[in-house]
Amino acid sequence: MKVVAILATLDTKAAEANFMRSEIESLGGQALLIDLGLVGSSDIKADVTKEEVVSAGGGNLAELLEKPSRDQATPFITAGATKILQDLHQAGKVDAVVSLGGTQGTSMCAPILQAMPYGFPKVMLSTAASGDTAPFVGIKDITMMFAVSDILGLNVFSRKILSNAAAAAWGMAQSKQCITESTAKGVIGMSNLGVLTKGAMHAIELFEKAGYEVITFHAIGAGGAAMEQMMKEGIITAVFDYALGEIADGVWDVLRAAGPERLTVAGKLGLPQVICPGGSEHLGILTHEPHKIPAGWEDHLITWHAPVVFVPRLNAEEQDRVAKVIGERLSHSTKDTVFLMPLKGVSSYSAEGGELYKPELDAAYWESLQKYLPDTITVEALNCTAQDPEFVEHAVSTLINMIEKPQN
Repeated sequence: MKVVAILATLDTKAAEANFMRSEIESLGGQALLIDLGLVGSSDIKADVTKEEVVSAGGGNLAELLEKPSRDQATPFITAGATKILQDLHQAGKVDAVVSLGGTQGTSMCAPILQAMPYGFPKVMLSTAASGDTAPFVGIKDITMMFAVSDILGLNVFSRKILSNAAAAAWGMAQSKQCITESTAKGVIGMSNLGVLTKGAMHAIELFEKAGYEVITFHAIGAGGAAMEQMMKEGIITAVFDYALGEIADGVWDVLRAAGPERLTVAGKLGLPQVICPGGSEHLGILTHEPHKIPAGWEDHLITWHAPVVFVPRLNAEEQDRVAKVIGERLSHSTKDTVFLMPLKGVSSYSAEGGELYKPELDAAYWESLQKYLPDTITVEALNCTAQDPEFVEHAVSTLINMIEKPQN
């Protein structure tokens, strides 16, 4: 019997949560109702009470109720529910989770669901699911479902929506697929951009032929962060960091920007990694009007990735700034790290025939990278483009050799 945890504030969502419980039970599952409420009471009995939740988070419900404040109580509730859910998962006592709420409830449940590992079924029924859901989903495999109407009372519409959300979580729990049970020799994490896809496809083919699986990430901010989170969770065992556009965009805080941890995790964990500065010679800038060049970029070599995605080629001084950040991030890498520089273009845009082709800038970028890359890593230059078969094949064989070398 699969167990689905339901996260709800029973002081305001008791009837709805109880209905979801009955729906899960009618499907042959078991529901575990976790109360995230603070004030008020409910006729519906929780399987995990609000007192237990707050206590698990390091708080005391009686003290919080002396001067009730959802703002002050939420950190204890979130921490407590996270700990309880993680403990249940590790003990094999819960198979999925579904939450329901408005803006406040969604904001409270989001970090709880984000803390659960990849692959664990997570469904979030929310009135905030129509709009920018990035703060709620983050980099985790959370399924958000728009409630359409407010989650306030049972009616002919809400019963169906609540039933669908409950059934979705229960259905996901039936899957026998498991992320941590790959039969391959290892799992490679690979970053990619559209300007490198031809090379990425060749790399996947080569890795798979050698007995490895590849998880590819679109390196536009969340992609790189997700790849590195999977390294932390032990899903990814080696890295082909083919695209570093997230580093370049991070310097200017534009479209593909990733956080300050990007390009540091594999080094800190000691995972084998091959790195290419793919796509880092240009930026991706989202514009408000199609094909309108943003102020300050008029004197750059440019192209358009889409009508509202402006792409300027960085000049020598700007490339130097990117190279410095790459060098700083790689200071954490002290072993099993190889940096490969394709001298004839780090993306299809800067390769010969591309809209951003300018060999003197390629040379300047390489000069900057040599200046900043740490002595603790191996650095090689190849006289080809990032997508040439010669480059991709060398990158793949280099990484496989690092993975398969005898351990001392």
